[in-house]
Amino acid sequence: MTSQSFPEEFAPTERQIGVLDAVLRLLVDEGDRVTTTAVARAASCSKETLYKWFGDRDGLLAATVRWQAARVRVGPIDRSRLDRDSLAERLEEFAVNWLTVIGSDTSVALNRVAIGAAAKASAKGGRGGRPLDPASLGAIVLENGRFAMGRRLKPVLEAGRAAGLLAFDDTEEAFRTFFGLVARDVQIRLLLGDRIDLSPDTIRRDAGRAVAQFLALHGAERAGSTA
Repeated sequence: MTSQSFPEEFAPTERQIGVLDAVLRLLVDEGDRVTTTAVARAASCSKETLYKWFGDRDGLLAATVRWQAARVRVGPIDRSRLDRDSLAERLEEFAVNWLTVIGSDTSVALNRVAIGAAAKASAKGGRGGRPLDPASLGAIVLENGRFAMGRRLKPVLEAGRAAGLLAFDDTEEAFRTFFGLVARDVQIRLLLGDRIDLSPDTIRRDAGRAVAQFLALHGAERAGSTA
């Protein structure tokens, strides 16, 4: 059975959420050696049910990562009324959500496991390493985590450009700039076990700072406006 393809805004049922939470706990405890048998046992459901809902093991892992990443949201925008304040609000919302998610113990554990699995796969490929196996946990985390968040935010950046509020040539580069301003060294420090103040007030302040810096770099006046 092949992995299922889940929509960008994956909305599992309450029962499915219980399964995904069980997967996260097992990933923390067992690393990437998680099996559908272990998940079925931990979630008190049958393997047949898992296959029906998620496809194979890779589909289950992809759904788990996507569910975790789904917490990083950006609200809808009204392109006809988009201004600098509403654009900044959407960008800050995204930044707050992202910092909140990566600061959770589950996300830190999941990323540690994914990095460890990717390092082992690379080591087996020799001195130059080898590309990530699309079915590996590292590739799944990239595709359904960081890359999915890019697909979620890029339309907002492009809407800002179309409204004359942002100026950039390449959407991916603009997204990477914003991502870097938000992330700074936070994620690597968390992965290395550093204690960082990620209280709601601190996250909100850091998100606002990142948005202000991004707008300073890429902000633009509406075409035809006067000083």
